[in-house]
Amino acid sequence: MSALVRGILAARSAPALRGHAVVQRASLYTKPPKENIGAVETAIGLGLMSIAILGPSGWVLANLENYKRRD
Repeated sequence: MSALVRGILAARSAPALRGHAVVQRASLYTKPPKENIGAVETAIGLGLMSIAILGPSGWVLANLENYKRRD
């Protein structure tokens, strides 16, 4: 095996042999919600998010002919 191939293999296998130097642990503590969210509140939230995302693109598509004209 050439020295180049040995060097590449050593560089790639070295982190696996050393193990993980940094151990990440999340310290999240969860509790049940204080108030449950109802179906009506969920529907209103999803509706408003849909309008916020799809509204501007719908406006552009509806007025596409106006945007094509160069006045």
